[in-house]
Amino acid sequence: MSTPRLEIDLDKIRHNTHTLVGRLAERGISVTGVTKATLGSPAIADALLTGGVRALGDSRIENIETMRRAGVQATMILLRTPIPSQAAQVVAHADVSFNTELAVVSALSSAAGAVRRTHGVVLMVELGDLREGIMPADLEHAARRTLYFPHVVLRGIGTNLACRSGVSPDARNMSELTALAEALETALGVTIDIVSGGNSSNLDWALGAGDTGRVNDLRLGESILLGREPLHRQPIDGLHTDAITLVAEAIESKVKPSQPWGVIAETAFGNQPPPRDRGDISQVIFALGRQDTDPDGLRPPPGLTVLGSSSDHLIVDSGHERIRAGDEISFQLNYSALVRAMTSPFVAKVVTTLGGRAMSQATHVIQG
Repeated sequence: MSTPRLEIDLDKIRHNTHTLVGRLAERGISVTGVTKATLGSPAIADALLTGGVRALGDSRIENIETMRRAGVQATMILLRTPIPSQAAQVVAHADVSFNTELAVVSALSSAAGAVRRTHGVVLMVELGDLREGIMPADLEHAARRTLYFPHVVLRGIGTNLACRSGVSPDARNMSELTALAEALETALGVTIDIVSGGNSSNLDWALGAGDTGRVNDLRLGESILLGREPLHRQPIDGLHTDAITLVAEAIESKVKPSQPWGVIAETAFGNQPPPRDRGDISQVIFALGRQDTDPDGLRPPPGLTVLGSSSDHLIVDSGHERIRAGDEISFQLNYSALVRAMTSPFVAKVVTTLGGRAMSQATHVIQG
């Protein structure tokens, strides 16, 4: 089988989805399954839907188009503020989009009117992480203006945390989101259907003992696909952390010194700290590099240590493990490594699922 490759276990993804959907339902929160790290894979989308998500969310309209063409039946949400020049695509393929600019809402209104459709709008609020969002003091004005546009409907508000600046969701900022939703309803006489509290980083808060207020939606991708929470990268109890693994093939295995020699300048990717001298080591090179994934986001099996990488090579200390050229090793990934591997045309994507009483394994390949 081709290497490098992502091995994607749909049953484990379905299990992770079902588990988190069930836990959050007890707290009055539904789940939007995020497909952006999967290039809009219809197979993974179906696993999320059978696991119980209420909608599918993606940051790229192209991925939503992929799922639509494949016949995926679901409410589709564009999570990134639409690119104005793509307004016609957005209203054609997405049911709802997250927005922060009235000029973009105006473009969506015009595009929706041209095809006699109605498009849902969720206004994103800035609550401290300093990525996208309307400042809280300006939210009422933005919502009031949104109500004047024809062919769009104000569906709700949302926020995003822990992405750019690492600001954690907590009782304070989630209570502020609740207060903003209630203030809009009072001031404008509308019903705020969706209060989207954030992403997988919200799980500790959402599943804690505190009041969840009006928050009734979370957008989950990393926690479902990788079985970990993003704030501290810890495994989530009861979830699979190996639903997606990256398999690489060794192309060289030799005993080499642990330190380079000669005049040292910058590496191909900038300065690197000099390695500690550990004498001779068993060094293995895998056909996998920065063009394929984020090497810093790879977790090798016990006993192996990632030493460094270049565009096309991953250098590993194999310790006491005997690895020969042609051997395959599976790595676990963090979200950064997953996103880059999924979007690399050099990494094959292989989906497996168990079906039937014989539990035979069916395999097919997603084209990169």
